[in-house]
Amino acid sequence: MVTPSGVVVLTDRRLAAGPLVPLVQAAVRGGASWVVLRERDLPYAERAALASELRAVAPGRVIVAGADPLGGDAVHLSSTDPAVDGVGLVGRSWHGTEPLSDEDYVTLSPIFPTVTKPGYGPPLGVSGAARLAGSRPWLALGGVDSPDRAAACRAAGAAGVAVLGAIMRADDPGRVAGALAEAFSVPPFLPAGAVRS
Repeated sequence: MVTPSGVVVLTDRRLAAGPLVPLVQAAVRGGASWVVLRERDLPYAERAALASELRAVAPGRVIVAGADPLGGDAVHLSSTDPAVDGVGLVGRSWHGTEPLSDEDYVTLSPIFPTVTKPGYGPPLGVSGAARLAGSRPWLALGGVDSPDRAAACRAAGAAGVAVLGAIMRADDPGRVAGALAEAFSVPPFLPAGAVRS
């Protein structure tokens, strides 16, 4: 199973600087690898149609928040959603205390202070998140709004960075996604004499 990695865009049509699907398309063209469809307040038919549109933008790389994959094969569960069966890829928002079952990855948040959820925290920091995740694949979520922060997450062992506000609010989501993707893909600096494994 391929798990999410690189820059993962989380949708929020209310924060989006423009129409959601073209914005996500620009982010994917710029370098985002995956998309998590949130929008849990939409009626079922509208949300299913939106999932279909996003799958055309990012084939095989759309994850639906909630237990229903809306015709796909990937879900991202909240910390309180019950476990699901029969879905190819399952992620979960995790804070280190909720029981896990066989999720393929977790998101940990907030890594940094975040504009989208002010006061949410305290921030874990990259080293705190890495310790909490242990050997589980994890995505860094919360305040990853600059190349330096994306690179720090990669250096700490994150499989990817989950980004909402920095991309949703961007005038040029492709440029923002590209800058974050480039920073995340650069191997961390090693001191002279160190050997990369």
